[in-house]
Amino acid sequence: MLIQSIRTFIWPRFCKNVGDPEADHKCWERPETMSEKRPLTKITAKSPGSDVAAETAAAMAAASLVYKPIDGTYSSSLLRHAEQLFAFADRHRGSYTHTFPKLSAYYNSTTYQDELLWAAGWLFHATGNGSYLSYATGENGQEFADLGNPRYFSWDDKRPGTQVLLSRVSFFASQGSGIEQDSLDGVESYKQTADAVMCILLPDSETAAPRTEGGLLYVADWNSLQHPVASAFLAAVYSDYMLTSGKTELSCGSQTFSPADLRKFAKSQADYVLGENPMKVSYLVGYGDSYPQQVHHRGASIPADVDTGCGGQEWLESPEPNPNVATGALVGGPFRNDSFVDKRDNVMQNEATTYNSALIVGLLSGILSTSPVAQSLS
Repeated sequence: MLIQSIRTFIWPRFCKNVGDPEADHKCWERPETMSEKRPLTKITAKSPGSDVAAETAAAMAAASLVYKPIDGTYSSSLLRHAEQLFAFADRHRGSYTHTFPKLSAYYNSTTYQDELLWAAGWLFHATGNGSYLSYATGENGQEFADLGNPRYFSWDDKRPGTQVLLSRVSFFASQGSGIEQDSLDGVESYKQTADAVMCILLPDSETAAPRTEGGLLYVADWNSLQHPVASAFLAAVYSDYMLTSGKTELSCGSQTFSPADLRKFAKSQADYVLGENPMKVSYLVGYGDSYPQQVHHRGASIPADVDTGCGGQEWLESPEPNPNVATGALVGGPFRNDSFVDKRDNVMQNEATTYNSALIVGLLSGILSTSPVAQSLS
C-alpha cells in the first residue's frame, strides 16, 4: 500500500504506519514542526498485513535491480529483506485494514491478494528464481489474478501492473531460458489480460473506457487523475516492450494498434495533466503559468515562521493562496465534466498525494525515454 513508507524493518515485525490517522486529520500543522505523539503501528504474525508486507517486498525487489550495478551490497540487502517480507506476507495472510479496522476509513485495502502476486513478479525478475514465477502463474495466480478481466492500475489494485510486468516474460523469454512450460503457459494468460488492459485505454478501440470531453480517461470522481496517469504509465511501458521485442501489433478484437498508438495515449494524458485541458490549468503544482494555488497540503498552506501546534485551522480556512509552493505535487484533478475548483477544502480535487506524484514521475520519465528496454529477465 502506498500510504506505508518503508519506516523500520525489525524481523519478524514490520512497522507499517507512523501516527494516528484520526488525530492527525484533526491536526492542521506543518509536519516539520509536529511534536505530538506519533504512535507506531506494526504487523506481526498475530496481527497480519500481507498487503503492506508484500507491497514493500515488491518495492525492495524493484529497488535492488536499480542499485545492483552501483551498490551490490545494498542491492543484496534489499533483496534479502524483500524475500523475507514476501515469505512473511504469504505465511501470515490477512489484510491490514482487517487487522486495524479504523484505518479502513482512510485507505481501505480491498484485498492482499494482488500485492502477493505483485511481489512475486518483482522477486522473479530480481532473483531469476523460477519458484516466484510459478507462484504467480500457478494456483495463486488462478485464484488471485482475475485473468481475462481488464482493470485499472492503482494503489489498491496491482493486478494490471503485475499483468504488464509478467508479460515481459512472454515478450522476451527465449527457448532454453530455463522457465518451465507450465509457467510460460501461465504467463501467456497474463499477457493476454495485459493486452485487454491496453485495449480499454486506447480511445479508438472498440472497448475504449469512458473519457471526459477533454480527453481524460475517467474512472473515479475522487482523485480522478490517479487512474489515467497510472494507466498512461503502463501504456508507455508496454509500448517499449512491444518495440524492443519486435512484436509490434496489438490486437483489440477486429482492430490492431501499434506501440505508437499506446505512446500517443500516454502523451495525451500527460498533456492533459500539464495544461492541455478545458480549464487550461496544470494539475502539476509549480509547472506552467496556471496551477492550483490552494493545494490541500499542511506544509504548503502554513507560513514557515508560524508555530501553530495542532490549531492551524485558520490557515486551512484562509482564502489566500498557499504561502509555500508544493512543487511537484499532483493534485486529485477534475470532475467528469472537466471542471476543477481550486479551494483548499476541496479534498476530492485538490489534495496532494505521494502516490500521485510517484505516478507522474513514472509517466513523464517513460515518455521522455526513447531507449529500448533491457531484454534481460533479471
